[in-house]
Amino acid sequence: MNLTNTGLLIVDLQNDFLHEDGAYARGGQANADIAALPARLKPLADLVRRLGGLIVSTHFTLVPGRGGEPLISPHLKPLRPFLRKGDFAPGAWGHALDDELAPSDFQIEKIAYSAFYMTRLEWVLRRAGVERLVVGGIVTNGGVASTVRDAHVRDIETTVLEDGCAAFDPVTHATAIAGLRTVARCATITDIISEWSA
Repeated sequence: MNLTNTGLLIVDLQNDFLHEDGAYARGGQANADIAALPARLKPLADLVRRLGGLIVSTHFTLVPGRGGEPLISPHLKPLRPFLRKGDFAPGAWGHALDDELAPSDFQIEKIAYSAFYMTRLEWVLRRAGVERLVVGGIVTNGGVASTVRDAHVRDIETTVLEDGCAAFDPVTHATAIAGLRTVARCATITDIISEWSA
């Protein structure tokens, strides 16, 4: 099977979110469901590479301002008071895609929930000939949901990996997946691997 028009979109699986030395673990926000995603997604990522598809990773970014202090959205400051200088900074270790899934073919910096908002993602997908997206990452009700809905209005065929996404609690994850069924196909990683391997 040729997947040259298909992209695996990995949303925000970055060291600062996932790693025990990352910003979220330091702030007491570590989550086992989220930390398990790279190992769960790796077989699919490997298959995408073998079949000629593209892997695109999105990277939540805190743009450094004067003196390197991050420009943090007002709504985020009270929610994540532990964020500090150097967290999610472009080029920093914490900003990078988890080693288990790296490298990606394209890296998209994002400053909001949707990976399409004020980014080059749509331009990259169009130029690379990507017409279908398979999406995994975090969080299901935030970056994943917003990106999938924006893909839908751009007429990009999208599949959401039910077990390739996670939120900070299972109920929120399940509710978000249910809400996405009107705009995308929802399938498991095993479903996709089986279809593509066949």
